[in-house]
This record gives sequence, C-alpha cells and structure tokens, in this order.
Amino acid sequence: MTNETVLMLLYLALALALGLIITRVLKLIHLPNVTAYLVAGLIISPYSFGLMPETALKSLNLFSTIALGFIAFSIGFSFRFDNLKELGGKIYTITLFQAILTTVLVDAAMFIAYLCGAIDLPLVFVFGAIATATAPAATLLVVKQYKADGPVTKTLLPVVAIDDAIGLIVFELSLSVSKLLAVGEAISFVNIVLIPLKDIALSLAIGAALGFIVAMAEKLFLSRANRLTVIIICVFTGVALAELLHLSSLLLCMAIGGVFCNFDKHTERVMDVYDRWTHPLYVLFFVISGAGLDVRILLSVGVVGIIYILVRSFGKYTGAYLGASIGKAQPTVKKYLGLTLLPQAGVAIGMAQVVANEPDLAPWAPAVTTVVLSATLIYELVGPLITKLALKKAGEIHEEQPVAEKNEQTPAA
Repeated sequence: MTNETVLMLLYLALALALGLIITRVLKLIHLPNVTAYLVAGLIISPYSFGLMPETALKSLNLFSTIALGFIAFSIGFSFRFDNLKELGGKIYTITLFQAILTTVLVDAAMFIAYLCGAIDLPLVFVFGAIATATAPAATLLVVKQYKADGPVTKTLLPVVAIDDAIGLIVFELSLSVSKLLAVGEAISFVNIVLIPLKDIALSLAIGAALGFIVAMAEKLFLSRANRLTVIIICVFTGVALAELLHLSSLLLCMAIGGVFCNFDKHTERVMDVYDRWTHPLYVLFFVISGAGLDVRILLSVGVVGIIYILVRSFGKYTGAYLGASIGKAQPTVKKYLGLTLLPQAGVAIGMAQVVANEPDLAPWAPAVTTVVLSATLIYELVGPLITKLALKKAGEIHEEQPVAEKNEQTPAA
C-alpha cells in the first residue's frame, strides 16, 4: 500500500470522525446534521485550517460522484404511481409554478448582475437552475419532530419531493446553455433544446432499463442484504455509464429508483438497510462538499450570494402562492407553503459539484461552489426554523415535542 493510499484512508477517517463530532455539538442548538457536516468540511478545508491538502480533496471527487448517484436514486422513490394518483392536480400546479418562477427570477437577477459586471455570463443560468432544488430531509425533520399535520403539511411533502425531479431537468437544460456560453459556441434551438432533451431522454431510458433489471433481480433474492447488493451494483453501473456517455448521472439514477419502486411491491423491506448503508457515504459527501468552500473568494461573490438567497426565497414563496391560488388550495396553504420551501442542501450541492466537474465551466467552479455552499449553510440554519414557525402559524403544530434522537436520519437531498 502506497503512502498516498494510506494518507487517503486517514483523510476519509478524519472526515467521518469530524462530521460525527460536530453533529453532537450542533445538536445542542438543534441544527440539522447536514449543517454539521458542512461545518466539519469547513474545518478541514485546505482553504481554511488546511487539515486536508487541495490535492487530496480533488482525489476524493469519486466519493462525491458515487454519493450523488445514491441521492438521485432516493429521489426516484417520489414517483411511485400509486402515490402520484392520490396527490391531485393542485400538487403539480404548485410545484411547477414555484420551480419555474424561481428559476426565471434568479436568472433575471443574475443577468442584471452580469450587466453590472458582478458575474460572468455562463453563471447566469447555472444559479437559476440550482435555485429550484429544495431539501426534503430538513423539511421532513421538522414535520416529524413536531408531529405537524394539516393541509400545509400534506401539500408540502409531495411538493418538495417532486420539486427536485423538476429541478434536475431544468438544471440539465440550463447547464447546456452555460457550457455553450463558456466555450463561445453559437446559441441555437438544436444546441440549447434538442441536444439536451436527447441527453435527458437517453439518461432516463438507460436508468429505467437498469431500474427494471433491479426490480426483476430482486425477485431472485430473498435476503435484504442481497437485494441491497443488487441496488448498489446498478447504481454503480448507472454512474459509470453516465460518465462514459456524458449523460446526467443524477437523472439516470433517479430513473433507476423511480422504476424500481413501481415494479417491486416490497421496496420498503430493503430501503431501511439501504438508508443505513448509504448514511456514511452521505456524511462523506457533505463533509467533502464543505471542504470545497473556498473562503478566500467569499467576499468577491458576497453580493451574488445575497442576490441568490433573497431572489430564490421570493421566487419560492411567490410561486407557491400563485400555484396554490390557481389550484384552489386552502388559504393556509397559499399563505404559508412558500415559507416551508426554503431549506436547500443535498441536491443543490450535488448540482454545484456537477458544475465543478465540467471542464468547460472550470474557471467559474469556485464561485458556484462558494455561493451554493454559503447559501446552503444559511438556509440550513434558518430554513427549518422558518418551516416550524410557518406550520405553527398555520395551526398544524399544536404542541412542541421534545427533540428526538436522529442518529439514523439520512441527510440526503
């Protein structure tokens, strides 16, 4: 075993250990685990205390890529047909309005920032797409912790789940535009619509095929451990195929999860084991992501970060209000739902990592990572609190429950 390999194992151990230690500290002030992992990453970052060198950080990208595949696989479970039928049309109206309006408003604000010389043109569409993503884990934590129940809660959970899937598609389309602007290629309908749609369709098709294989293979194995192994094999294969064919690993792995959960009626039996197995992988993903936050350029992108946070928040609230109004939702849903959609974590960070791994966008990767991770820290600090207050104002939290132990909570998305 080479010295480099030994050091890499030590860095991985350090990342996991520090992530767990910080969760114990931040638990005292009731902050989500994902925030603790990002703080742990900041501590070991080569741009702060330097406990991990920049070369080691770059070599750990493989773990981030794999973790993204499993995060996307989990998102696919939001598309169980039986559940979608029960949601009703208003759910889709609300989700589409808040996602699209948020993207448009952030794009417009970033374009004004570009005209003022604050950012470069390729970043305009990147931030708009990333703004759509929400954090189901943080929202679900608040709902479970305070046993919230009512129209807002029943609307919130499916909206948050479907929102990330829409966000991934918007992200792929926007990313293609940013890459064209970065390399100076001509903008055309073929380049910004047809080619991205072809890649999206191919990603979904390959993912669907792998998801069907998982569902069929699961019937050959009875133990949950063997079924979990089948899932891991297909997610690994999906990530590898996406890299080889230059497709979206996020969409591909989301399709694996979506098809699997619809063709296998006993998915719950293996998902508990799945969540436990992937938990350390997610911890590494968030710690490594936090370590990528370059605090040295924080001041230079500070204005852009403020614009991103304020405009995204306005877009989420206004879009949810308009969608709820058109869908004829209850008054409390119109008034408070948008406030519960602010938390942002795993999927947004994953999108930032995808941008960082794009060679054409490499010059702008530090700015994207810094803005998104800084926004995530703020959203994860105040988002759950705002969600709690909104649900309380809506009359869906009647009595605060003691904070429960969340050792097994998956911080995905």
